[in-house]
Amino acid sequence: MRTLRVPEATINRLSVYSRFLEQLNRKGVVTVSSVEIAKGVGVGPAQVRKDLAYFGEFGTRGVGYNVKDLMRYTIKILGIDKPWPLILVGAGNLGFALSTYKGFNQRGFSIVGVIDNDPNKIGKKIGNLEIFPLEKMADIIKRHNVRIGIIAVTQNAAQEVADLMVKNGLQAILNYAPVALNIPDNVELQHVDMSVKLETLTFNLSKKNYRP
Repeated sequence: MRTLRVPEATINRLSVYSRFLEQLNRKGVVTVSSVEIAKGVGVGPAQVRKDLAYFGEFGTRGVGYNVKDLMRYTIKILGIDKPWPLILVGAGNLGFALSTYKGFNQRGFSIVGVIDNDPNKIGKKIGNLEIFPLEKMADIIKRHNVRIGIIAVTQNAAQEVADLMVKNGLQAILNYAPVALNIPDNVELQHVDMSVKLETLTFNLSKKNYRP
């Protein structure tokens, strides 16, 4: 599998392809073409073929791709052919939504610990998950062999939480706080900022209507 210098946009699309293939597999579809994948996910057929080519040769010319096989390949490439325990810091509205989001489990992710520093929340539950104090982070990480942490706190608290995650050995962080984080280069970091996504949409809409 060739994974050197793969653009992040390709990885994002690969995740979308994987979900689409799962849908086809559930419907009993046996083969699919790049044209059909492209139509199903909203990109061009050449883009689909280019994205898949980063990882090897798939499919048969004139026949297409075996849905089940390509689905398994994409799952393996994305690393979700094994379970991934997660720790979540922040039990506010966003933390509650993330803790109860069923899509995580469907893709092999499971939140094994929710953490907050609010004494009024500690000890309570979100679904089946108990809310623990920050002091329990190290224990939860060690007990469940957690490698990924999710930050769902205010921007003022995000850096402190990130530092604590790094200190306790987490190797990747998904940050929902609207702030840039300072973390070591060996720790993977992804930001999820809804306003940035909306601004991308407004930029694209404005560009369509732009008149110099």
